[in-house]
Amino acid sequence: MSIQAITHVEYHCADAEQSAADLRAGFGFAPDTYQPPARPGVHSVHLHQGGIRLRISSASAADHPVARFVARHGDGVAVIALGCPDPEAALDRAERHGAQVLDRARGLVAGFGDVALRFVADLPAEAGDARPDDLLEALDHVAICVPAGELAPAVRFCEAALGFHRIFGEYIEVGAQAMDSSVVQSGSGAVTFTLIEPDTARQPGQIDSFLDAHEGAGVQHLAFRTRDIASAVRTVRGRGVEFLTTPAAYYDGLVQRLGETAIPVATLRELDILVDQDHGGQLFQIFVRSVHSRRTFFLELIERQGAGTFGTANIKALYEAVERQNATASV
Repeated sequence: MSIQAITHVEYHCADAEQSAADLRAGFGFAPDTYQPPARPGVHSVHLHQGGIRLRISSASAADHPVARFVARHGDGVAVIALGCPDPEAALDRAERHGAQVLDRARGLVAGFGDVALRFVADLPAEAGDARPDDLLEALDHVAICVPAGELAPAVRFCEAALGFHRIFGEYIEVGAQAMDSSVVQSGSGAVTFTLIEPDTARQPGQIDSFLDAHEGAGVQHLAFRTRDIASAVRTVRGRGVEFLTTPAAYYDGLVQRLGETAIPVATLRELDILVDQDHGGQLFQIFVRSVHSRRTFFLELIERQGAGTFGTANIKALYEAVERQNATASV
């Protein structure tokens, strides 16, 4: 039942056409040639870029499950579809290990709060054709916030029910705030969840704020992998997409901390790109400024040059960047 990939992500929102138009205009997504069967009462727009597939959906009636999700959580990721050779076997394994089956016919089980997991067959080969001008190549990871005390059970669920393994963990302190994180990954290496919980023994921070505004566990961000992050940032910034800024001091002494960087420090500084490294190499990240009405969802761009996991500084850097954004918004 080995999970091979995330075939698509379902994003529930108030206006599917507008949300899809924003992704096309800002990030270069195109209509997907693969069109799954329509669902009654739901209007969906199917987008594609590289290996990324997004199903953007809104409902025509307030009592529809899609509309109820949006009413409770705001626009956000509602379903993560996991491609595997035998979806029925995958669902059976998840159920044996305690997963709540939501819709057996559709392969849906409860995942994290109201975010469901769906076991599906791999997409047809012809659905995955990339275009020469694609900026983005794959969904690198999904970041999920869970309430305090639920991180360890969430990791155990991913290990037992999904067959994932834990590859990374970090406890982050920023001033009087703190959070704990674990990264779990499928055996194929193509599906990565970053799981985050707040430390409620410390001062409340942005993870607490997410959980309050989202009304429970949910997807904080999707990270899109690119082969050339500098070009991608310049391109989408030119289309009007705004990114979180990084203090100039972050780049001072960067070479002394990490050694030579694959992308020149001057370029990183110009574009507000973060850099870190693990045993395999370097990774470069930047976070899109949230336009969500509740500030509970945003996007990330990431380029990996050898790094297979995460370094030890960028999760903290993200935390600090979001804190600056929230502080600016509250002024």
